[in-house]
Amino acid sequence: MTDFEYLFEQGAEAIEPDPPFTVSEWADEHRHLTSVSSSEPGKWRTSRTPYLREIMDSLSTYSAIETVSLMKGVQIGASEGGFNFVGYTIHHSPGPIMYVLPTIDMAKKFSKTRIDPMISESPVLSEKIKPARSRDSGNTVMQKDFDGGALFMTGANSGSGLRGSPVSRLVLDEVDAYPASADDEGDPAMLAIKRTSNFPRRKIFITSSPKLKLNSRIAKSFVEGDQRYYNVKCEKCGTAQPIIWAAIKWESGKPDSAAFICQASDPETGEICEHRHTEARKKFLLSEEHGAAWVPTAVPVRPNVRSYHLSALYSPWFKWAECVSEFLAAKDDPALLQIFVNTVLGEPWEDTGGEKADPDTLLAEREAFTDCPPRVALLTAGVDVQPDRLEVEVVAWGRDEESWSLDYQVLAGDPSQQEVWDQLDDLLSKRWPHPAFPNGIAIAATAVDTGGANTQDAYRYVKPREGRRIWGIKGYAGHRPVWPRKPSRTNKGRINLYAIGVDSAKETIIKRLEKTGALVSGAGACHYPMERDKDYFDQMTAEVKKTRYVKGFKDVYWWKPDHARNEALDCRVYAYASLQGLIAAGFVLNREAAKVERYLAEIAAPAPEPEAMALPGEDEPAAQHRGIQPPPAGAKVNRKRRRVVGSPFM
Repeated sequence: MTDFEYLFEQGAEAIEPDPPFTVSEWADEHRHLTSVSSSEPGKWRTSRTPYLREIMDSLSTYSAIETVSLMKGVQIGASEGGFNFVGYTIHHSPGPIMYVLPTIDMAKKFSKTRIDPMISESPVLSEKIKPARSRDSGNTVMQKDFDGGALFMTGANSGSGLRGSPVSRLVLDEVDAYPASADDEGDPAMLAIKRTSNFPRRKIFITSSPKLKLNSRIAKSFVEGDQRYYNVKCEKCGTAQPIIWAAIKWESGKPDSAAFICQASDPETGEICEHRHTEARKKFLLSEEHGAAWVPTAVPVRPNVRSYHLSALYSPWFKWAECVSEFLAAKDDPALLQIFVNTVLGEPWEDTGGEKADPDTLLAEREAFTDCPPRVALLTAGVDVQPDRLEVEVVAWGRDEESWSLDYQVLAGDPSQQEVWDQLDDLLSKRWPHPAFPNGIAIAATAVDTGGANTQDAYRYVKPREGRRIWGIKGYAGHRPVWPRKPSRTNKGRINLYAIGVDSAKETIIKRLEKTGALVSGAGACHYPMERDKDYFDQMTAEVKKTRYVKGFKDVYWWKPDHARNEALDCRVYAYASLQGLIAAGFVLNREAAKVERYLAEIAAPAPEPEAMALPGEDEPAAQHRGIQPPPAGAKVNRKRRRVVGSPFM
C-alpha cells in the first residue's frame, strides 16, 4: 500500500460517521453493576427496567432529541440510566460532560460511590480513564479526563463549578433540590444549560422527583415536552394504559392484596374491564414483548424535546403493597402525604394551604391536660435565644409524630450571664409524670439556637452538655433536610453545630396545624393545653409562604411582618428538629410508642385469677372447693412482672 493510499484510508476512517449504537445497547454490552452501588450486582440488563430503554436511547448520538426530562418516583433506576449515558459518552462518543448534583458534598460522594465503581467494573471505561493514583492521571474526585473529553462533577450551590468550559453533554440530577440561585449568580439549572449552547447537537438529561408544583423545575420541564407515559396492556382486554394510583386497589387492612385493576371500558356497553393484575404479573406487564410502550400525550414546545413520567408503581424493586403501606401511613398527615405524592407517585405537590393559619381557630381547639398524656413516648425541647431572655417549648411525641405542647417557658435574663442558663438547666432536667414511667419521663434531646447576638454564650452552654443530647443548631432557609447528615465543627466554640433546614420544618409544622384539637388524633395531629394564650398562637402563625423571583427563577420562601413575633414557631421548629436528630441517631418513635401502648393495655387488664395450685397434702377436689381452679393441662404460668422497657434515649 502506498503512502497516499494509506493516508486516504486513514482519512476516510476518520470522517466516517460512528455506526448506529444506542445507550441501551452500550449498557447491555459493557456496563457492570457493583455491590457497592447496586442491590443486583452483575451485568446490566435493560430488560430489567424496559421503560428506561427509550429514555436512554433518546440520549444516543444518532437521536435527534436534544433534551430529555424525566419526572419520577423512587427506585425506578433513573440514576443508573444517567450513568449509562455518561459511560456511553466516555467510551463511544467522547466529549465534555457535566454532571450536576444539588450540592458539592453530594457531588463528591456521588463521584466516590457511583462513578468510581462504574469505571473500575467496566473495562472499556477503565481503559479510557487512568487510575487516580497515577501521576498526572487527570482522575480526581471532581474531574475524570479521557481521550476526547472530560467528565466534570459539581454542585448546584457552586457558581464557580457551573462556570467554565463549554460542555456537549449535561446531566442535571434531582433538579428540584437545587437552590434558587448558585452563589447569587442565577438559577443553577439555567447556568449549566448555557454551557451547552456552543454545541448544535448537545444532549441534556434532566431528572428529579418533583416537590412543590409552584416552583418545580422538573414539572416545568415535563410540561414543556411531549409528556410521555409508559402504557401497559391489560392481559384480558388488551387495552394499553398507564399504571396510575387510582388503578391500584386492595382489600381493607390488607396492603399485600394490592393489585393493578384495568380501567378500560367497553366502547359499546361502557362496562369497565376491571381485570386484576397481581404484583407477580408486573414484570410481564412492563415487558416490551407484551406491548408496553411510551405514549406521548402533548405537543412539545420544541420538536427535539421529550419528557417522561415514571412513578414508583413501575419499579421492579418497590412492590405495590409497599406503596399502599406508605400511603396508609401518610394519608392523614399532610406533611407525610406530600412526601408520598412526590416520591412514590412522582407528582408535584400543589399546595392549597397557602393562606395563613387562623390563630383564633387554634385557640378554640385547646385541651385540658397537664401531665404527659398516656400515648406519649418521647419528649424533646427547642430553645430560642433572645438578647433579654430564653424561650423554651417542651414537646411530647407519640405514634406517627402526634404531638402535645407540654410546656412553654419564657426565662427572663441576659444570656451573657449564667443565671438564665441555670434556669434552663433546671427546666431541661425536669421529669414529667407519665402512667407508663414510674419515675416520670425526661427530655430526650434539646436543640439550642446559636444564631443571633449571643452565639458564644450558647456555645459555652452547649459544649459541656452535648453528652446529654443538648445540641447547638443554626437554622438555614432553602432546600435543606430538617436534620443534617453530620454536624460541623468549624465554629469558634468547637461544638458539634447542626445546620437545620428551617423551611422544611416549617412546611411540616404549619401543615399539621390543620389537625389540631381534642377530636383529632393519629399521624401529625397537634394538641395544645388551655395554658397557651392568643399571643402564643399569633406567633405560631406569624409566617406565611410567599413567592419571589431570584435571577428570574420563582422562589417560595417564608415571610413575616417586620414587627411580628415568631418565637413560638421557632421553638417548635427546634423541638421538631431534635426529634429528627434522635431519629437520625437510631430512635424509632413508633416502636417506643408501641411499648408504651402494650404496657398501658396490660396494667388496665383485670387482675388474673390466683393460680390453681393445691396446698401440700391437699388433693385437687379440695383445691377446687376453695374456689381455686387448676391451670389447663400444659399451660405455662408467667410469674414475671411485666414493665415498659426503657429506651436509651429516655
